[in-house]
Amino acid sequence: MSRIGKQPVPLPDKVTAAIDRNSVKISGPKGELTRDFSPEMAIRQENGSIIVERPSDLRHHKALHGLTRALLANMVEGVSQGFRKTLEIQGVGYQASLQGANLQLRLGHSHEVLVAPPADISFDVPKDSRGTIIHVDGIDKQVVGQVAADIRGWRPPEPYKGKGVRYLGEYVRRKAGKAGKR
Repeated sequence: MSRIGKQPVPLPDKVTAAIDRNSVKISGPKGELTRDFSPEMAIRQENGSIIVERPSDLRHHKALHGLTRALLANMVEGVSQGFRKTLEIQGVGYQASLQGANLQLRLGHSHEVLVAPPADISFDVPKDSRGTIIHVDGIDKQVVGQVAADIRGWRPPEPYKGKGVRYLGEYVRRKAGKAGKR
């Protein structure tokens, strides 16, 4: 059996699940997520947890088994605790600020970049960071990661001076400049 797929997904307090064949709806204190899964997987709720079963030991079914369980676990964690990605801005004059719910970025372009948050996503720029830290919060792990990647895509970190937008703790391998410039 799949090591991931065979584990049940426990439902914390205040989190409910509604299963209708291959469609699962998870509701919690932070919000509500709905997702359709492969009809080949059997999803059922038992003793306060969700259990995923596969029909056979085919390679395709083994892969779907672990994937389905992992996606369900992410949905449960998202509606109960939420997800957060933290970005860091480095560079002279580079900074972020909030304009209502939108994120305004100054990244060395000729214009300021305005990023509107999708549904269920919020931005936070702590005051003590002076506009160099951005938090992307939401309940859907995939959407949070994609929005953070889109923000990073406006000015990815470059290897010579290290300027740009990077994930907090991301290592950027630095290169030496020209040989004559010491």
